[in-house]
Amino acid sequence: MASLDRVKVLVLGDSGVGKSSLVHLLCQNQVLGNPSWTVGCSVDVRVHDYKEGTPEEKTYYIEFWDVGGSVGSASSVKSTRAVFYNSVNGIILVHDLTNKKSSQNLYRWSLEALNRDLVPTGVLVTNGDYDREQFADNQIPLLVIGTKLDQIHETKRHEVLTRTAFLAEDFNAEEINLDCTNPRYLAAGSSNAVKLSRFFDKVIEKRYFLRDGNQIPGFPDRKRFGGGTLKSLHYD
Repeated sequence: MASLDRVKVLVLGDSGVGKSSLVHLLCQNQVLGNPSWTVGCSVDVRVHDYKEGTPEEKTYYIEFWDVGGSVGSASSVKSTRAVFYNSVNGIILVHDLTNKKSSQNLYRWSLEALNRDLVPTGVLVTNGDYDREQFADNQIPLLVIGTKLDQIHETKRHEVLTRTAFLAEDFNAEEINLDCTNPRYLAAGSSNAVKLSRFFDKVIEKRYFLRDGNQIPGFPDRKRFGGGTLKSLHYD
């Protein structure tokens, strides 16, 4: 198993949205009993069967890099975080469905990860509007996941999910909404599980079957960066 090819998927979003709980659920298929704040970056791994059930089926490792911190951090903190963004093959953008600000901040997280927040014209949100054209050339597969679905009253769910659906459309990504304390949302055969598998297949395809699929356009050489903390690395 140690010789399996692997892909790197960033897990980005504001502190407190449930990234660590999500990654634990994805990798261990269990609810994280006592989530804590992520300092630096926490890495966990799951096994995925690419094109399962077909002649092209092959097993890969999916590495989830859960990056801690705030999108509004000082430039020095962003520079430290930048080391985690090297050689990224996919990005999962996580927001709290009960927190509109965490949804809006996904645009800023995507800019930071794609290294475009250093460009004066690279502003995605202006007066609440999103300029899709500035994101149109992105080649990195994205998935948008909304957490804490259980905390939204049924009478409000349609309104909230209609609003957040625009996020996935803006990022040209599929959307999954769930409760990280309930594994049934990712049960085998469910629509969410199918979306997840489709995303992983796309990440693997871009990395191993399409030319230059593993490079983020415009990424500089990051050899000069140091620092950063890997809190945990689990291969189960």
